[in-house]
Amino acid sequence: MDSLLDGSEQLEQEIASSTEPMMAPAVGSLMLHCALGALLLTYGLFAGLFHHNVWGGAGSGAIQVNVVSALPLPSDQPINQNVLATDTPSQAAAEPAAKTKHAVDESTLAISGKNKPKKNTRKAKQPEPKEDNLARYGEQSGSSMARSIQPEGFTSGQTTVSDSDFGSLFSYYVRGVNTKMSTNWYKQEVDPQTPKGSRAYIQFEIHRDGSVSNVQMSQNSGSQTLDRSCLRAAKRVDTFGALPAQYNKSTVMTSFYCEY
Repeated sequence: MDSLLDGSEQLEQEIASSTEPMMAPAVGSLMLHCALGALLLTYGLFAGLFHHNVWGGAGSGAIQVNVVSALPLPSDQPINQNVLATDTPSQAAAEPAAKTKHAVDESTLAISGKNKPKKNTRKAKQPEPKEDNLARYGEQSGSSMARSIQPEGFTSGQTTVSDSDFGSLFSYYVRGVNTKMSTNWYKQEVDPQTPKGSRAYIQFEIHRDGSVSNVQMSQNSGSQTLDRSCLRAAKRVDTFGALPAQYNKSTVMTSFYCEY
């Protein structure tokens, strides 16, 4: 009985030992088949076995889109090859190009049995080009006209004050200075040999109380008698009257000229 039990246990151990190694080959075989299927599917995609027109066929909701590259639109204006191009081109018409004279084979004009046509020795009169008043850019030289600079200050008659604000606000005072200087200048003190139109320019300061100081020549006339008479005219003035109370400066620089 014991021997029979030992035989059955031995048989069970042999069956268990024989079934255990079968799991590993089965798993390896399954993985190999999966890898082979994936390889075949990849090959089919690259070989073009599955056409793109199948996707988006009847019954599917896919939309096929074709991408087209944008084409450049033609420009309205020709390309300007000028290096000195500008956003505001000149309105002047371009100069006409010289016409080239085409050579004519006179032998082709000859007709058999007839004389050759005589050459026209008269030169056709070329029409003179019309001149326009439009200036072309870059073709006009700079103007050399002298430009005068307007003097600063305020002028009334022969008198000028350097402070333009004083002259515009108190022009009546400047006119009074001009009148008093013209009265105190004695023309008979000038040498009669002095050319007509000669001018002697002087300058001086008018203080708050209207008194005069720093009388001096600013531009000689070329006549000593005219220069001296003009200086004396300013020195004869005791006062031009007090400066306006609204004026906040203590002196006014003034210029005057005596014209013979």
